[in-house]
Amino acid sequence: MSGVMKRMGMIFRAKANKALDRAEDPRETLDYSYQKQLELLQKVRRGVADVATSRKRLELQLNQLQKQSSTLEDQGRKALALGREDLAREALSRRAALQQQVTDLETQHQTLQGEEEKLTLAAQRLQAKVDAFRTKKETIKATYTAAQAQTRIGEAFSGISEEMGDVGMAIQRAEDKTAQLQARAGAIDELLASGALDDSSGLAKDDIQSELDRLSGGTDVELELQRMKAELAGGSTSKQAIEPGQGQPQAQQQPQDTPRFDKQ
Repeated sequence: MSGVMKRMGMIFRAKANKALDRAEDPRETLDYSYQKQLELLQKVRRGVADVATSRKRLELQLNQLQKQSSTLEDQGRKALALGREDLAREALSRRAALQQQVTDLETQHQTLQGEEEKLTLAAQRLQAKVDAFRTKKETIKATYTAAQAQTRIGEAFSGISEEMGDVGMAIQRAEDKTAQLQARAGAIDELLASGALDDSSGLAKDDIQSELDRLSGGTDVELELQRMKAELAGGSTSKQAIEPGQGQPQAQQQPQDTPRFDKQ
């Protein structure tokens, strides 16, 4: 049972890794890494500022203690000049205590100063690293974008992209439907012409009816032509019959009146 669970867990992790790899955008990952480096650099700079602030506070305390030590030394010298050795001893004792504090603060100051120098150097190195990463990040992003665009263009030209694949399938479906409709229309025309199907509109005619109509139309034309010839022939005969004087000899024509002359 444990082996089955391990195998199921491995399959789940493999599928999840594949899904994450498909969903991951390298440009987004690079931007996220750059943002994290900037946040780290900001923390280091804050650390440098905090250490510098602590060092400055120690310097102020050292200056104050040194002033107090100088004051106690002057007071002890004046008390000794006035014959107050007890006061001078007390002033010198207090000065000694202050001097111990000054020594401790100087030690802490040196430690903080060393830490500040280390953090400053680390911040400078981290800044250089972040700048280099930003340059590399932008280069990789530009290269990835160009490769992605080139891949999409190649897929579009080759027709293997999802968008172009859908367009190609739509064109193929349209061509198939067009061919099917053309084949169906041709088959119906053939069936109507052969008489296998009746035309309910009465407009379509089969081959025999078309031939009969053609012959009938030709006969009507011939009859009309013969009638027109007969009319033309009859009209010319009537015209010849009603024209006067044609076909008579000149001797049979009546003589014209001649003038008479009287004898003188």
